[in-house]
Amino acid sequence: MRKLQSLLAIALTLSFPLEQGVMPAAIQSSKAQARAGTQTPIQHVIVIIGENRSFDHVFGAYKPRGKQTVLNLLSRGIINEDGSPGINFAVAGQNKAIDTVTYSVSPRQTGPYITLPAVNTDGAPTAPSDTNPPPFLTLDAAKAAEPGLPSYDYVLLTTGATGLPHRVIDKRFPTSFPNGPYQITHYIPYDAYAGSPVHRFYQMWQQSDCNVAYATPENPSGCLSDLYPWVEDTVGAGSNGHPRPKPFNDQTTGEGSIAMGFYNVQAGDMPYFNALARNYTISDNYHQAVMGGTGANHIMMGTGDALWFSDGQGHPATPPSNEIENPNPQPGTNNWYTQDGYSGGSYSNCSDRSQPGVGPLRAYLDSLPYQVFNNGNCAPDTYYLLNNYAPGYFGDGTVNTGAFVLPPSSVRTIGDALLERNISWRYYGEGWNLYLQDPHYNNPLNQYCDICNFEQYVTSVMTHEQVRSEHLKDVTDLYADIKNGTLPAVSFVKPDGFVDGHPASSKFDLFEGFTQKIVGMVQANPRLWASTAIFITVDESGGYYDSGYIQPIDFFGDGPRIPLIVVSPFSRGGRIVHSYADHVSILKFIEKNWNLPPLTERSRDNLPNPIATADNPYVPTNPPAISDLMDMFVFHPNGDAGGEP
Repeated sequence: MRKLQSLLAIALTLSFPLEQGVMPAAIQSSKAQARAGTQTPIQHVIVIIGENRSFDHVFGAYKPRGKQTVLNLLSRGIINEDGSPGINFAVAGQNKAIDTVTYSVSPRQTGPYITLPAVNTDGAPTAPSDTNPPPFLTLDAAKAAEPGLPSYDYVLLTTGATGLPHRVIDKRFPTSFPNGPYQITHYIPYDAYAGSPVHRFYQMWQQSDCNVAYATPENPSGCLSDLYPWVEDTVGAGSNGHPRPKPFNDQTTGEGSIAMGFYNVQAGDMPYFNALARNYTISDNYHQAVMGGTGANHIMMGTGDALWFSDGQGHPATPPSNEIENPNPQPGTNNWYTQDGYSGGSYSNCSDRSQPGVGPLRAYLDSLPYQVFNNGNCAPDTYYLLNNYAPGYFGDGTVNTGAFVLPPSSVRTIGDALLERNISWRYYGEGWNLYLQDPHYNNPLNQYCDICNFEQYVTSVMTHEQVRSEHLKDVTDLYADIKNGTLPAVSFVKPDGFVDGHPASSKFDLFEGFTQKIVGMVQANPRLWASTAIFITVDESGGYYDSGYIQPIDFFGDGPRIPLIVVSPFSRGGRIVHSYADHVSILKFIEKNWNLPPLTERSRDNLPNPIATADNPYVPTNPPAISDLMDMFVFHPNGDAGGEP
């Protein structure tokens, strides 16, 4: 019954625009364009940002419509349609390595895994609880705590616990796998919670194993992506400056080979996203903009840049020593970083090649056959935030003076640019209202993501009460704005931790439900739907394996591919776009649509659109380059957005 309801809801959501005859309204796009001052008929952009899934993890088994092509695990022969190892399974094989003295982006390999290490539970929830969810013990408790789901999806907040302790071998899986990607739902349901792989800056560069000695015409950056489990099991989420535990083995970090798991849309996984992909437009070459995790990638999406440690008055300063990254291995260890972690190092002065980790990464970038953006985009004597620290302001505009906090920032954001042109915008962070009452997260139901709100880091927004109150909102305000026809031109939407899809703390079917509610509400308002583009993505790959090309742009990234779906009357037909893009491409789209210049002289929105060959549409011939995403749409004079590909 549950599956039937979901499929019916998907069908209704996807068919609504056709049944209601919305498309003729788009024929008058020239009038709408003039009225809105936009370059296209798009007058409303909604960006929905989930958490921590790579493209292959979500769409690795996707088969496109018609003559479309896609680059994924299935098309490369790495897997078969049933998720079993394919004829080219060895292409995704993972290796062991050794790194005992100085951090290496591409450490010396010691041979392949015979079988992958056992999967671990990491921090996945053990059992339902109403005092410390997820999942919730009762349906009533779930409904009371979470507004962001369709009514029929609330049951998903009460299911899926592992029944196992944290950071142990996950007995739901075999104790070992063949050396390559494995289908998660061969062993646990799609609705089950599972562990989370490491997704930090220096770890992800190392997992990608980039070396020009490995370069080919199809992969000129030489990133093999063949050290995922090795990095998981040697350092995991970081040392926080502590000695390596004793005893130590490939289970100590609590991860094992979580990174190699994928879902299979051929088997019914990701049903809503699969339906969207088959009816609208996806990219199979969209990337997280920064190697590493949540905070830095949200910041890059809002600024086109990285933020840095300051004196709070706009001047670079030196952070405390325990907040400076040192990925050099501790003496006597293989790759156990000296100083890195969520309560440890997260800054690097990437202008100083003598700094730990900086020299090897800069040397690799120097070896590329092209010059990276702005020589790495590292200002002198500046310590850039590479991972997750709390923003310098609480929600009420007071300064957060705690430890592991990025001081108030003077870096310009997309919010500043839109304010200057009187273009309406809002950042809708689910749980914002509760966070205002509980800024120190004492309430377990407070799952607002402060590190995700790029505007919360900056002085220009957070020190002005009128700007804060008008532009920083909860997701319940988004629902009201959609319903009342008061949606701003640009909206960034972040679900809370219960439904953002983050592994361990959430599930991807919950993020599908969150997304479906918003898409359905927009499509139920014909006038709004006729002029809206909904960009659906995640912040970063979460440390999951991906087989795609990585284009190094500057010191900070790019990183692996992640999903991007564009839902709009002008993005229909099940198209797949191959142009190289990352999070800053969304900025470029907004700027082009509303005739805005790049944010600053050093922001990545200055980069050109990619030029590629028909033989290899994934690799720009003019690197570094990122798309403005205009090719995700088809704007015909008669309003027709295209049909069968």
